[in-house]
Amino acid sequence: MSEVRNPGLARRIWQVGALCRAVADALDARFNPVSVRGEISGFSRAASGHCYFSLKDASGQIRCAMFRRSASLLDFNPRDGDSVEVTGRLDVYDARGDLQLIVESLQRAGQGTLFEQFLRLKERLEAQGLFDPARKRSLVAMPRGIGLVTSLGAAALHDVASALRRRLPHVPVLLAPAAVQGAQAPAELIAALQSLSARALAGEIDVILLVRGGGSLEDLWAFNDEALAHAIVRSPVPVVCGVGHETDFTIADFCADLRAPTPTAAAELVAPAREAWLGQLETLQERLQRAAGRRLDGAGQRLDAAAVRLGRPSARVGGQHQRLERQTQRLRYAVLARLVRERAALQAAAATLRRAPPARISLHAQRLERASLRLAGIDPRRVLERGYALLTHADGTVLTRAAQARPGVPVQARLADGRVDLTVVTSTPD
Repeated sequence: MSEVRNPGLARRIWQVGALCRAVADALDARFNPVSVRGEISGFSRAASGHCYFSLKDASGQIRCAMFRRSASLLDFNPRDGDSVEVTGRLDVYDARGDLQLIVESLQRAGQGTLFEQFLRLKERLEAQGLFDPARKRSLVAMPRGIGLVTSLGAAALHDVASALRRRLPHVPVLLAPAAVQGAQAPAELIAALQSLSARALAGEIDVILLVRGGGSLEDLWAFNDEALAHAIVRSPVPVVCGVGHETDFTIADFCADLRAPTPTAAAELVAPAREAWLGQLETLQERLQRAAGRRLDGAGQRLDAAAVRLGRPSARVGGQHQRLERQTQRLRYAVLARLVRERAALQAAAATLRRAPPARISLHAQRLERASLRLAGIDPRRVLERGYALLTHADGTVLTRAAQARPGVPVQARLADGRVDLTVVTSTPD
């Protein structure tokens, strides 16, 4: 049987690139956008930020590319073997003619329903004010004790314990074990928080750590419990939440007073490094020593100045003696000057008398004699020669009353031919 051809139909010859674009256009019109579920295989992230992998199941496989902009929106690190759901568009890679799926969003399989529940709960609790920053409390600089809520079998327990032992070995840690995954986990976590809250009210702890390691959204779902969120808010002391990895967020993170990216980071937030405290203590000690040194130097300078002003007692006594001598000298000079003046006056009067008539001389002689008697009466030496003494204190003050001489006080007696130092035994006014 021979082949019959229609001579009216011309055969179309495609260019390779044009055929690839035509197939791509057909795929776009028929399938895009498309959502696919499968298992990741051969995942890699290029230096440019683009991600490349295959998506497969038991009956097929398709190559996938996720460009940097979309990859930057991932909230987890995809790994080979992860079951995921992707949304994107089918295309043909012209350079090789390969069919590929350009991925625009990627999430763990089954995450869509859970994530919607998470968003609804988050919105409801936020409206109730549980996430309000004004409600959250600051951590104390040095806690008296630290509460810890986690599973006994969790790796987070070892990480937190190691960090606390290294940074604050002297601070007690009270562990309240609880399941951190599964249906019973929320109730156990709440009970653990309540037990530690009682210890906080007793003054034994100042902060509570709520921690567990990383995992999928399903693994961390216990920390998205509404009752647990309220238990965290009711805690009498700050709660630090360190659940999962840095990219993992739970409702407990938003309710806690402080969120840490990892369990170890949570321990470091509540336990400043011992070296830092020792450094601060050394700085304070140096400042205290400098302040004390300045205080002592200032006190020493004031003491030196006071000693200079006060001088030695013997020097002060010597000064008083010198002042007394000067006062005595001035008194002596004053008396001598008066005697000289009186003698000159007498000599002048005598000369006048010698020139005057006898009668008149007699009269002046009488006056002269009376003046001489008065002059002799005020001459201190004549008074002292008669057995009297001039009594003064050490500062030169003249004693004129017996009451001025107090028992035990030294006084000086000036006689006609010198000075006598005396000490008062008794004084009896007349």
